[in-house]
Amino acid sequence: MVNSYSRVFLLSGAILLPAVASLAQKATVQRQADGVVVHLPRRNDHDPRTVRLQVVSDQIIHVQASPQESIAAPPSLMVVEQPATAVKWRYKEKKGLGTISTAALRATVSLNTGEVSFFDSKGQTILQERPGGGKTFRPVVTDGQPLYQIEQVFDSPAGEGLYGLGQHQNGTMNYRGQQVELAQNNTDVAVPFLVSSRNYGLLWDNYSITKVGDTRDYQPLSSLKLYSKDGTPGWLTATYVRKDKPAEVLAQRPESVLSYEYLEDQKNFPAGLKLGQALVTWEGSMESGTTGLHHFLLKNAGYVKFYVDGKLQVDKWRQAWNPGTSVVALNLEAGRKYPVKIEWNPDGDESYLGLKWLGPLVGQSQHEYGLASEAGQSLDYYFVHGANLDEVVSGYRQLTGKAPMVPRWAMGLWQSRERYKTQQEMLDVAAEFRRRRIPIDNIVLDWSYWKPAEWGSQEFDPSRFPNPDGLIKSLHEQNLHFMISVWAKFYEGIPAYRDFQRKGYLYPRNIANRTKDWIAPGYTSTFYDAFNPQARQAFWELMNTKLFTKGIDAWWMDASEPDIYSNTNVQTRKELMTPTFLGSATQYFNGFPLQNAKGIYEGQRGAAPNQRVFLLTRSGYAGSQRYAAAIWSGDIGSRWEDFRNQIPAGLNLSLSGIPYWTTDIGGFAVERRYEKPNAQDLEEWRELQARWFQFGAFCPLFRVHGQFPFREMFNIAPETHPAYQSMLYYDQLRYRLMPYFYSLAGRVHHENYTLMRGLQMDFAADPNVGSIGSQFMCGPSLLVSPITEYQAREKPLYLPAGTGWYNFYTGQHQAGGRQITEAAPLERMPLFVPEGAILPCGPELQYATEKSADPITLYVYTGRDGQFTLYEDEDVNYNYEKGAFATIPLRYEEKAKTLTIGARQGSFPTMTAQRTFQVIWVSPDRPAPVDFKQAPHHTVTYSGNALTVRME
Repeated sequence: MVNSYSRVFLLSGAILLPAVASLAQKATVQRQADGVVVHLPRRNDHDPRTVRLQVVSDQIIHVQASPQESIAAPPSLMVVEQPATAVKWRYKEKKGLGTISTAALRATVSLNTGEVSFFDSKGQTILQERPGGGKTFRPVVTDGQPLYQIEQVFDSPAGEGLYGLGQHQNGTMNYRGQQVELAQNNTDVAVPFLVSSRNYGLLWDNYSITKVGDTRDYQPLSSLKLYSKDGTPGWLTATYVRKDKPAEVLAQRPESVLSYEYLEDQKNFPAGLKLGQALVTWEGSMESGTTGLHHFLLKNAGYVKFYVDGKLQVDKWRQAWNPGTSVVALNLEAGRKYPVKIEWNPDGDESYLGLKWLGPLVGQSQHEYGLASEAGQSLDYYFVHGANLDEVVSGYRQLTGKAPMVPRWAMGLWQSRERYKTQQEMLDVAAEFRRRRIPIDNIVLDWSYWKPAEWGSQEFDPSRFPNPDGLIKSLHEQNLHFMISVWAKFYEGIPAYRDFQRKGYLYPRNIANRTKDWIAPGYTSTFYDAFNPQARQAFWELMNTKLFTKGIDAWWMDASEPDIYSNTNVQTRKELMTPTFLGSATQYFNGFPLQNAKGIYEGQRGAAPNQRVFLLTRSGYAGSQRYAAAIWSGDIGSRWEDFRNQIPAGLNLSLSGIPYWTTDIGGFAVERRYEKPNAQDLEEWRELQARWFQFGAFCPLFRVHGQFPFREMFNIAPETHPAYQSMLYYDQLRYRLMPYFYSLAGRVHHENYTLMRGLQMDFAADPNVGSIGSQFMCGPSLLVSPITEYQAREKPLYLPAGTGWYNFYTGQHQAGGRQITEAAPLERMPLFVPEGAILPCGPELQYATEKSADPITLYVYTGRDGQFTLYEDEDVNYNYEKGAFATIPLRYEEKAKTLTIGARQGSFPTMTAQRTFQVIWVSPDRPAPVDFKQAPHHTVTYSGNALTVRME
């Protein structure tokens, strides 16, 4: 990042701060226009020698450190150029501390150790680096480039909640005391932005694999004292039996390291074993030398059960080609033997399993967390403070870029499957949606629409898609949008491959390895180097020429980690990305999806400046939101535990500052029992789909996708079935709530708002919400509590303190600050509205822009003052960037019992100038459900001038 900072100059693509010779025992401080550079006394070669504090805003301080006399940092990929601001700040020194003060913050730096601390304007501590600084620099060389392994440790007081850090699949909401690994992988998205319940965030400007929290390496199980099944010390007993004849033992041997996590580990199974025909059991006991909370990291594909001391800790299935992880936290006593048993059904000839361990944190480490990265030229982070977590997220977007407006249609239903194999299949599905009057806006074409040997050509196979232009035209005529899957992948030998290869735009290693992919008979392939600006431009031009000119509305960027060769270990993945245009694959491992999105966003905005770009990508990084990139949670399983894990995964990604997220409603990969189900399995399948759909209707994006069985609601259940009726109800409700959802999208862009909200955002004063990840706020007005247990017909849930709550379906009022058990028939999930909410609902729609949002019914939930702002613009273009949008403020005053529909602000040519508002009051003594057949209490005509409605 090159900013207009005083006394900073550019040399060979890196920012070098001017060096000042350090004195032996005394620091020197160099004042700059935007902060200070401190040159510390020499202690040893790997301690920090230079620390820089840069004032970005009243609430944001940029910290850099290096063991060198100057700080070398490559231009940032995540942080955008910050406009020059006239932030007032002061610097003073006292008792060995340098202090920078703004109107909202104080940041101190020790002139002896470089330790940095942050305080609010009243002097209260917000965050402190570990005493002594907590900075570690370990020299490494990657791809011939000298770099450092970098770590920064911070104090963390008791009760602090830690959130954000992207999307992870372990079902965890509050990461305190755990390890989060930031490494791009299918279903795991690395975003190096941590937010705290103490109302600060840390943006870690580094692109290598990073561990956050407990940064120690997980250890092999052999680090514990192990005992075999018969009590012999040193190992567990591993028994491999035939799946169809479990009494027949294929192999039995001692194993003390369970490390079959990657493709490279398959050779370590017993010779000649065919995993798909085997069941495996590990039995014995384990003993720790330390009392406390131990963490076990289990990685599995297939079916696995993990027992400790006779208690089932994990019961999971994951598809064999995409293993998942579980973290089990157990309190163990030193010196006590704990029986251990692992039962594994690999469910395929290639399958994966690993079990590792971390011992308890002890002493001061229990009150700290760290960030440790594999490679960097310097230590680089931004401290972001706010009065609440919304302000913290807003600071993140100030640094990394605003999220553009999504097109209105993107807030409607998307229908997808893996995959529509022909043009006619898509047309038939589209026609059936319209025939049944099921609201829908977007239909998605997944991978393999090309000829089998031409992946990367971006050309349709004419035998299955004879007229793609006509297909898209026909869908558009039915008011459907068309999204298409595009991979950054090229098969060797096709014309596009030859062109990119000749220009040096491709990663060569996978080709040199002669590795074939999983498509029969197998093809050799690689990915383009998204770090190369010319390669990005060429990739867009290929998409533009072959696809965009046909009328494509949106892009689905699959495998954007990049997943060049699945299930290989990290070292192999780095080799397959070497060399990148910018440098070491170790240094830039996590940055690919950000650069891939950048090329497409900039390319389309250049080609069609007034058509909103929309990307759905399987991976992302800090800054992805500025390239109109939404994230989906990858190839998750169609299981209840996978469903449960999506809620905290989506909430933490939203707290990471990326506002648009979705999941494959119903899960992607399917157990075999659902492919040809018996009656019992069929009913479980239908219930899982219905419950997931209920949740999906209140996610930022509303998207159905998955493998066979087909996922259209009419292929899941007949229209008389409760599952079908439930899905139709929530689909229609989503469209009724379009004024609400699109207004929230307006806030996301204009106010840096967060749509999918952990309870920690809105109820920070309530100590009971810190680790709740099973329910959330959808905007300010809807508390959503999905049902994630099979056959559950009620749910215990928490109504946060500080407000009363209304049942969405009945209007009945309940006090907050307490646990309740709420009825949950299959057709409905618990949904509550807080006092003071103003919930706008529009007319019945078949697609998002079918008609103007008129009339709008305003449900006003009394009991507290409240407000909401309606937002409108031209739906699909960028004129809002030029001011073409309008807002209508709505304000309810409890004392006066009045609703004020304020004067409209702004305008645009197609705006509805006069509209009707219908008002329905909801109060404890006058409960009212959200029911679009009921008569309103008031009806008013609005022409843009303020008017007031009084509750009778």
